Amino acid sequence: MDSDLSSDLSLAAYDYRLPPECIAQTPAVPRDSSKLLVVQAQTKSDRIFRHLPEILRSGDLLVLNNTKVIPARLQGHKINQDGSLGAKAEVLLLEQQAPDQWLALVKPGRKLPPGRQIQFTPLNPEEQCLITAEILDRDPGTGGRLLRFTVSSGEALLTVIDRFGEMPLPPYIDERSSSPDQYQTVFAQHEGSAAAPTAGLHFTPELLERLAAAGIDRTFITLHVGVGTFRPVELEVITEHQMHGEWIEVNADTVAKIHQTQAQGGRVFAVGTTAARALEGAAQASDGELAPYCGKTAIFIYPGYQWRVIDGLITNFHLPKSSLMMMVSALIGRERLLSLYKSAIESGYRFFSFGDAMVILPEART
Repeated sequence: MDSDLSSDLSLAAYDYRLPPECIAQTPAVPRDSSKLLVVQAQTKSDRIFRHLPEILRSGDLLVLNNTKVIPARLQGHKINQDGSLGAKAEVLLLEQQAPDQWLALVKPGRKLPPGRQIQFTPLNPEEQCLITAEILDRDPGTGGRLLRFTVSSGEALLTVIDRFGEMPLPPYIDERSSSPDQYQTVFAQHEGSAAAPTAGLHFTPELLERLAAAGIDRTFITLHVGVGTFRPVELEVITEHQMHGEWIEVNADTVAKIHQTQAQGGRVFAVGTTAARALEGAAQASDGELAPYCGKTAIFIYPGYQWRVIDGLITNFHLPKSSLMMMVSALIGRERLLSLYKSAIESGYRFFSFGDAMVILPEART
């Protein structure tokens, strides 16, 4: 095996030291005032996200993820055998698998085996509706549980979840002063995500209008962010890591826009690793050629991957040893990515979900 590629397949090669003060605790206000690192062929430059219309060019296409984050974190108590409420329990919804069934992470999992029930606590003490869930089974792939929900009003869970759930902010965000809408893109449409597609958080309605006025088009895919995106890579040889499938939809209109853009010499930019994963996953499902697709993708992109759809990428700065770092490394090379991260830290960029962004121009690709 080539020595460079061998290094690229080692988990330790994706580690870096991030000072805690570099982790963004609150979003930029306004959204498009965040920093933007522009990555070119041999150079880089520091800009502001609102400068994006000046950085891209007329005829380019942005592909955005229009998933909508649900208040997926539920607090409750396990129900004792006598019907009384016992110890506290927390549930993080990951993926709907049937009208009343969800895959979820449960705490404390060891004390909640299949057969146990949880009653959830409403945000308003005067709430009349009651939500309970029975743990049906364990899911060895995620370490989660399959839960069947019962809503006393007979409504669907997603209809009443706003009255019970909290936005599932990542654990590295200690500050809770941000409002729920700040963890939602301005173009969010289809409910189902357990986390935000964070590269999309930088866009404002005004910026989208300016991009359109500059001849930069946009289209949408849907990928409901779940454990496949944020589950850590733990195996030292990264090729042994198994990605969990996530639900995606790449419709015919989006496929047509991408083909038209590239036929006319325009460039396709995925906004975020989720959009990149959806596009490349749809191509993988169609023997390498992008075609409409609706279903799950478990594609794992790391150095050595041959890109089929995207030309460039807009993305945030990701956690060490994450599959997201590996995906970006597949586009510009691991060593350059780590060098850019080091430079960004020295320049005061903010990292992770509420942090700053980078745009990788096509000429920067390896």
